[in-house]
Amino acid sequence: MALWDRIKDSAQTMQGQLVAKKNDLKSGAFRDASMAMCALVAAADGSVDPSERQRVAQLITSNEVLQNFPADDLRRRFEANLDKLTSDFDFGKVGILQEIAKAKKKPAEARAVIQIGIVIGGADGDFDKDEQGVVREACFALGLPPHEFDL
Repeated sequence: MALWDRIKDSAQTMQGQLVAKKNDLKSGAFRDASMAMCALVAAADGSVDPSERQRVAQLITSNEVLQNFPADDLRRRFEANLDKLTSDFDFGKVGILQEIAKAKKKPAEARAVIQIGIVIGGADGDFDKDEQGVVREACFALGLPPHEFDL
């Protein structure tokens, strides 16, 4: 199986698992950690071009699991996290990882945050090394072993 197909299959599998848990994923900690994760993946290479920003914002608002929350609220949180990362990536990343770590208290939410990162990273068919690296860092922040997610 080609790498492209494996990435697509993995992202689809993760999305299916997320939808199955949708009713359990309604807390503010999950919402905030998910938006932090989306911003971290979008800025994984240290920059975010306008088309990437728009693409991730569309993925957020169309994601069935994230529809538990108002779309305008999600977008505002995503944009605020991106602003932190684009003004000073390294310093912003520390704060973003702290935000993600708040989901650690509920293992199902912690796993779902990682799955959202993988879905967002793989949405364009190229879950690149930078994206995998920041999702791996988020795993450590959440106390989850990266190998559980094939990272």
